[in-house]
Amino acid sequence: MTTDSAEERVLAAVRERRERVNAALDEDLPLEEPERLWEASRYLLKAGGKRLRPTVSLLAAEAIADVPPLSVDYRQFPALDGGDVDVMAGALSLEIIQSFTLIHDDIMDDDALRRGVPAVHKAYDVDTAILAGDTLYSTAFEIMAETGAAPENGLEAMRMLANTCTRICEGQALDVEFERRTEVLPEEYLEMVESKTAVLYGDAAATPAVLLDADDEVVDALYDYGIHSGSAFQIQDDVLDLTVPSEQLGKQRGSDLVENKETLITLHARQQGVDVDGLVDAEDAESLTDEAVEDAVATLSEAGSIQYAREKARSLVDRSKADLDVLPDNEARGLLADLSEYLISRGY
Repeated sequence: MTTDSAEERVLAAVRERRERVNAALDEDLPLEEPERLWEASRYLLKAGGKRLRPTVSLLAAEAIADVPPLSVDYRQFPALDGGDVDVMAGALSLEIIQSFTLIHDDIMDDDALRRGVPAVHKAYDVDTAILAGDTLYSTAFEIMAETGAAPENGLEAMRMLANTCTRICEGQALDVEFERRTEVLPEEYLEMVESKTAVLYGDAAATPAVLLDADDEVVDALYDYGIHSGSAFQIQDDVLDLTVPSEQLGKQRGSDLVENKETLITLHARQQGVDVDGLVDAEDAESLTDEAVEDAVATLSEAGSIQYAREKARSLVDRSKADLDVLPDNEARGLLADLSEYLISRGY
């Protein structure tokens, strides 16, 4: 199978599940009173998003149950213990938590835009945005409680979701701490990425295994799949910030350098003796020229730092695909493997 055909399969799988996820969000997250609070809570979810995490959940469920993709109602999905489980509810919970984290991240960073629209705290106000994030957080647990899974499995899924939220906060705290430190090791950065970004993918992949009563080996392997592919996703984002033209990226290319954001690339470069802080001379992203970015990329390439990040992302994807060996050999498993590849090969 060619790379292009594999990517087409992934994009089709994501699109088909995104339509179902969006419809389910309208059902499970309706506009209620007070209207302004719920408008703000739904704002980013309505603004778009690929729905990669719920897609991972739904594909994992199909792979575990060994059923053809899209052949079974996600709201009444056959569990291995003979019951029916609403795996869509589990998938929605993870997407809602993702939206909660984005709202609070944008407040902390005072970012103006998200998904091409004003950030929630800009479209409304900071107080409303904080409340909207908190509302999404609690609603995610309410929805997870309605999967209809066996009580012990539903409780474990809730515990996993709570642990994921804690780890996201720990990852965010590490990210903030790194800004104050004079030295950060690549290994510490990978730990931060795992906590801040990859745990949502890990939870997304493992939750259906828990809800459907799969054994611990399958649960653990799918969690590792999500951790490895989610970490690769973030590392690839760091690479794309330097290598993709601004008009495709949706923001100024090289903006991470202006913001002095530590990435696996810059941390590796520092270890090679590169003066990372002096790579670009610009006060903000708007004043950064393409020529300055090209020079910075050339320096980082000569140090082997961009290739180092690409190889790390590649190794993580290979590990994620090996994690899937516990699953039956079916179409959904193949799509999960293709999705992991897509996360490090995608363009904008």
